[in-house]
Amino acid sequence: MLTIGKLAALAEISADALRYYEEEGLISPADRSASGYRLYDQECVRRIRFIKQAQHCGFTLAEIRELLTLRGSDRACCDDVRTKAIEKKLQLEHKIKAMKSVSKALDRLIADCTRKGRPVAECTILAAFEQTGEKVH
Repeated sequence: MLTIGKLAALAEISADALRYYEEEGLISPADRSASGYRLYDQECVRRIRFIKQAQHCGFTLAEIRELLTLRGSDRACCDDVRTKAIEKKLQLEHKIKAMKSVSKALDRLIADCTRKGRPVAECTILAAFEQTGEKVH
């Protein structure tokens, strides 16, 4: 059995993160010591590794909770997990497209800003941000 400090060191995350995971229902101590300290088992180590890998793939804690629920369900199948992965991939592709659009808008603003040494009051970038009702493009 591991204390929260030992588990945090083993999982390479902070004890605060572990406490947060516990508050979110993602992990739970297997037992408590005689003095009331939380004690965690190897299953908790596996869950934390699972959580970290899923986060690395872009899953939110709420989505990870769903994956853990599927993982523990006798009624779930691989297709259920695959569907979640496809949904996440589509979300990420949408975000990437939106970020590329924002990046291009910033490129245009930067290119339009050729007034080196001018007062900030004449900054074309700030002026573009102040325009109401129009998107910067």
